[in-house]
Amino acid sequence: MKDHLLSSLFVTRQKLRANVSRCIVLCCFSLLSTSLLSTSLFAAAPAASAALKLEPVQPDVDFERVPGDQAKFCKVSDIDRKGWSGWQVSGPDGAMLRRFADTNGDKKVDLWSYFKYGVEVYRDIDGDFDGKADQYRWLGTSGTRWGIDENEDGQIDRWKQISAEEVSSELVAALRESDPERFAALLITPSEVKSLGMGRAKMQQIAAKASRAATDFASLAKQQKAVARDARWMQFAATKPGVVPAGTDGSTDDVTVYENAVAMYVNGGEDGENGQLMVGTLVKAGDAWRLVDLPSLGTDGEAIAMSRGNFFTSGSARPEASAAGGLGQETQRLVTELEDIDTALASATKEREIASLHGRRSDIIESLIEQSGSPADRETWVRQLVDTLSVAVQSGAYPDGVKRLRTVSRKQAGDDKSLQAYADFEAISAEYVVRQTPKADFAEVQEWYLDALTGFVDRYPRTPEAARAWLQLALSKEFEDKEKEALGFYKKVAASFPGTDAGQRAAGAVKRLESVGQRIELEGDTLDGRSFKLTAMRGRPVVIHYWATWCEPCKQDMKLLRRLQANYKRAGLQVVGVNVDASADMAVAYLKETPLPWVQLFEPGGLEQSRLATSLGVQTLPTMMLIDANGKVVRHNIRAAELDEELSDMLKSAKR
Repeated sequence: MKDHLLSSLFVTRQKLRANVSRCIVLCCFSLLSTSLLSTSLFAAAPAASAALKLEPVQPDVDFERVPGDQAKFCKVSDIDRKGWSGWQVSGPDGAMLRRFADTNGDKKVDLWSYFKYGVEVYRDIDGDFDGKADQYRWLGTSGTRWGIDENEDGQIDRWKQISAEEVSSELVAALRESDPERFAALLITPSEVKSLGMGRAKMQQIAAKASRAATDFASLAKQQKAVARDARWMQFAATKPGVVPAGTDGSTDDVTVYENAVAMYVNGGEDGENGQLMVGTLVKAGDAWRLVDLPSLGTDGEAIAMSRGNFFTSGSARPEASAAGGLGQETQRLVTELEDIDTALASATKEREIASLHGRRSDIIESLIEQSGSPADRETWVRQLVDTLSVAVQSGAYPDGVKRLRTVSRKQAGDDKSLQAYADFEAISAEYVVRQTPKADFAEVQEWYLDALTGFVDRYPRTPEAARAWLQLALSKEFEDKEKEALGFYKKVAASFPGTDAGQRAAGAVKRLESVGQRIELEGDTLDGRSFKLTAMRGRPVVIHYWATWCEPCKQDMKLLRRLQANYKRAGLQVVGVNVDASADMAVAYLKETPLPWVQLFEPGGLEQSRLATSLGVQTLPTMMLIDANGKVVRHNIRAAELDEELSDMLKSAKR
């Protein structure tokens, strides 16, 4: 199929969905007697009936379809646009129906356009010109969505552009299909949170909410019964978006926000049951609107009113409001006091004052837990208590908070195993940080940590936090060069938590640990926007170097790598940097001051979520891999001090 552009063009790409899994079925259509000339794009235009059979990769595109018996009245013609070649199909009235274009002159279609009433409403785009669509755009009367498909599997991994209305529509679809990945693509990312210039306290709050939402969505989608399998999005409802001006709570830029936004939907056909869900807060990050939290749903499809916004307190909340629809008087007082403390934290500078404020903040949240009128509200406040204590302890702002954090699972979490696991895991993580004092015995601290994690997975084996604990245990075994044990942990996570971030990271680690003697694939975009494939470096030895600007050992490795590249110039040694900073700007700024003579790959998400890190299960920095001239892995995790000797031995073996 790759050898024939004509065959590539007429392929039906229909997505089949089953819960959280998606696949693309490719069906090659007969092209009658049409043939391809090697010296031109097409020898002859296809019949309109064949061209009209091609459908978009994404399944929810509203484009103009032509009945089979009407196709003979449609016309196929050459594209008349400078720099483009290919075909376009128009109807009997001359209105455009399809366009299939080669936009870069390589004689391969890289743009598939679909029209409705003569207006282009959707595009499949092959941005890296490898024959597969990796971008999907809704245009004209169909919206503003622009999705990026990092691994070209037909599933949108992130949104480059999307409106608030379309976010609410995607949210309904994610709940309808119980699709955590579709939901995760809507959440604000850590790099976006940082780019908005919010104050420290608010930035931590929003980042923690989004992280928790990504973890908890699968459970919510599985348990909820409000959004049915046949639900359809109907409408977005919200008051006008508001602007949080620069200077608010220590922010440096304006932030545009929707609070208490609602998505309306209908289950069933035209006469089906209407419902609504509370989308909550939406934040504008560049050209895309982002979710910051889980939606709220009632058991009968009724929306649960949010008690407060993340940026503005709802003006409709009144002290006398009932527990079902608003805030009680005491709850309102506590919420107001909580906001006052957040404001004070943004400007506090003395350690004792900051610790005291964090202590008071925790007191108030504990009171809000007691005031909660529903299990959902209680869970929200318990999780916020855990987040408050964990962030404050690990940042060094409230060391004594670890004592309180240890008690949450038994005092506030009740019988909820999910909450207990969340609280206990964060308590272990926070205490691990506190124990690492300058005078501490690292070996003893590490032994305590691993024992604590082992006990945790025994108590909570099926929780998302168990997956995180197993990943930490696996990583520790890697450090000890006990790869067989590490591999066992990784395989357990990959098998037990498929489709989750942890499961994908574990699967990537299995691939990395089992890669010696095998060829691996690594491809992506460089910091300057070019496409890269590791296969292009076949015939030369390669060092892959994962790094970030906050990693000082990584920077020391760069000095060594520069020397090694010079020493092994005749052997053609290549270095490929993979940056996992939170934002590309951080890497670009560093490389401007410290230029490096090798390619640098980058994808959003940082060490935790970047596809480049997840695909090989990279959890710590620096991580380096050594690849021989045949493209096979020699060492999957080589230390800088070992590189020179390993390279020398590898090249000698190659000569022999």
